Amino acid sequence: MAMGQQRIEYKTIDQMRTMHRSGLILDDALNQTVAAAAPGVTTGELDALFASLIKRAGATSNFLGYYDYPASICTSVNEEVVHGIPGARALQAGDVLSIDGGAIVEGWHSDSARTTIVGGPDAEDPQDRRLSDITEEGMWCGIAAMASGKYVGDIGNAIDDYVTSQPGQALGILEDYVGHGIGSAMHMAPDVLNYRARHRGPKLKPGMCLALEPMLVRGKLETKTLADDWTVVTLDKARAAHWEHSVALHAKGIWVLTAADGGAERLARYGVTPVPVG
Repeated sequence: MAMGQQRIEYKTIDQMRTMHRSGLILDDALNQTVAAAAPGVTTGELDALFASLIKRAGATSNFLGYYDYPASICTSVNEEVVHGIPGARALQAGDVLSIDGGAIVEGWHSDSARTTIVGGPDAEDPQDRRLSDITEEGMWCGIAAMASGKYVGDIGNAIDDYVTSQPGQALGILEDYVGHGIGSAMHMAPDVLNYRARHRGPKLKPGMCLALEPMLVRGKLETKTLADDWTVVTLDKARAAHWEHSVALHAKGIWVLTAADGGAERLARYGVTPVPVG
């Protein structure tokens, strides 16, 4: 989805608190939607569930109507990398499903994505599980780098270093789709790369809120957008995974706005203790 403003927006603690409220609603709704993803369930049914959950919690979707996007979540299956439109497709055991969603509370946004394999462990291809796990851990490496780094580019360095250091089949990091700033709009400056680049990006400063979202593929990096003008697929039909969290950086540390524990459990292995925004 497109970038918004080009000037970085620095949030106050009160604004971050509101974003955290939005993030907690989103986290719970995504958890329930992922849990409902089972063989025979349609992606449209998952969209309806998510929409009802955030409405009941007092939030609105920031996906629905965004550049005329027709749903409240993106449901990307197998070779669909991102921006898959929910509909009549019935999920099958072994499908790799990425669900991306967002919420707004009092004008402040959250954005998060996660990948699941439909049907549970018995239905998994081990290489699909590896793909999702490495994508997720790469995201957490990036979040940890946000806590200690000096520049936004340090996030992409950390993700790239983790992904490329893993033994076994090499996974591709998509470069056409990157993370972003978030706050009073869903997509804002700065771009948050998922890979190493010469440009270090802006300095990491308190008040920044960033959405980190690596997308990895099991095959080649070439993609195309389908006739619906949204769904991005790999040209070689290789499967993809997508994980995302919205993270706040404040004077005392970082806090993962879209995780119930602020990221404490997953960041502990990196020696990072997140600090609540309020």
